[in-house]
Amino acid sequence: MKTSFGERLKELRQEKGMGQIALANAIGVGKSVISLWETDKCEPTLGNLVRLATFFGVTIDYLAGLE
Repeated sequence: MKTSFGERLKELRQEKGMGQIALANAIGVGKSVISLWETDKCEPTLGNLVRLATFFGVTIDYLAGLE
């Protein structure tokens, strides 16, 4: 079964040993935004996807579940 964007994001964050606040500060969004993304209640903009992919060293395709 494929994992959702939120599940992949949470896994990447936890692998780095980061909390939601630390990730939010690192990419310039609010903590509540990270929570909404991780619970799949909303999706990031393209700009935020690029920031997340760059920060974690993964592709946007990976974050989107395409690879």
